[in-house]
Amino acid sequence: MILDPGFDLTLRPMKYPVFFDMYRDAIKNTWTVEEVDFSTDTVDLQKRLQPAERHLVNRLVAFFATGDSIVSNNLVLSLYKHINSPEARMYLSRQLYEEALHVQFYLTLLDTYIPDLKEREEAFSAIQNIPSIKRKGEFCFKWMDTVESLEACHTPEEKRRFLMNLMCFACCIEGMFFFAAFAYVYFLRSKGLLNGLASGTNWVFRDESCHMAFAFEVVKTVRDESPELFDDELENQVVEMLKEAIECEMQFAEDLLSGGVAGLSQADMRKYLEFVADQRLSNLGMPPYFGSKNPFSFMDLQDVQELSNFFERRVSAYQVSVSGEVAFDEAF
Repeated sequence: MILDPGFDLTLRPMKYPVFFDMYRDAIKNTWTVEEVDFSTDTVDLQKRLQPAERHLVNRLVAFFATGDSIVSNNLVLSLYKHINSPEARMYLSRQLYEEALHVQFYLTLLDTYIPDLKEREEAFSAIQNIPSIKRKGEFCFKWMDTVESLEACHTPEEKRRFLMNLMCFACCIEGMFFFAAFAYVYFLRSKGLLNGLASGTNWVFRDESCHMAFAFEVVKTVRDESPELFDDELENQVVEMLKEAIECEMQFAEDLLSGGVAGLSQADMRKYLEFVADQRLSNLGMPPYFGSKNPFSFMDLQDVQELSNFFERRVSAYQVSVSGEVAFDEAF
C-alpha cells in the first residue's frame, strides 16, 4: 500500500497511474520567472499605492520570502520519504522544481520591490523578527517536527502522524496561507495595481492548486486502502488544526490591514478563511464546519479569469504545448 515502508521502484505494471498523469500535466504547465513583467509595478509602488497598501505589500512579500522554502523542506523530509509509489515520487520531484521556481519568483519580486539592501535583509529575516510572520512559521515547523523523527509508517499511529503532516501542508499552508496571500494580490489587481505581481501569481496559483490536488489524491488513496485511519478523532484533529491556522492567518491579517485598506476588512478576511477551510474539509471528504460564504466578489470570477488568461497568453510563453481539456475547479 502507498504508506508501506520502503521504496517500491517498479513503474510497470503501474499501480497508481493517476499520479503519473498528474506528473505529465505538470510538465505541460512549464513557465519561467523571466516571463513576468514588473515594469508597471515599480510605477505603482512609487506613485499609486497608498501608505496602508504599501505596508500590506511589504508584509506580503516578506512572507513570500521564505514560505515556499518551508514547503520544499517538508517535501524532502516527509512526503518523498513516506509516500511509497514511484509514480507519486515522480510528481513530487516535479513539485520540488516548481517550489524552487516559486522561490526564484519571490526572490525576483523582493529584489524589484525593495531596492534598499537593509530593508531587503529585514524582509528575508521576517520569519524571525515580525511576530505575525513568525507565528505562521512556528505553525509550519510544528507540523514538520511531528514527523522529523518518523523513520517509517509501520503502525496506525505513525500513519496518522504522516497524514496530519500531509493535510496540514495541503490544507493550511498551501491551501490557506498562500490562498489568503493570493486574495490580497487579486484585491490589488481589482484596483488596477501591481499587474506584474498578479501575472506571476497566476502561475503560482495554478501550481499550488495542482500541488493540493496531488496531496488530496494521496489522502483519498490512503482512505481507500486504510479506511480505519479516518476516525472521528482524526477528523476532530483536522478541524482543530484548521482553527489554529485561521488564528495564525488572522494575526497576519491584523498586521497587513493595520493601516486601514479601503475595501478590505479583518471581518471579511475571517469569513474568507473560514470559507476556504470548509473547502479544504470538502477536499478531504469531510463535512464543512464553519459555514461561511466567500465575501470577496473579486475572487468569485478568479477561475474564469484564469481560463481566459490561459488562452490569451502569447504562444512563446509556453515551454511545452498544452493539449486536452483545461479545467480550474479549485474553489476559493
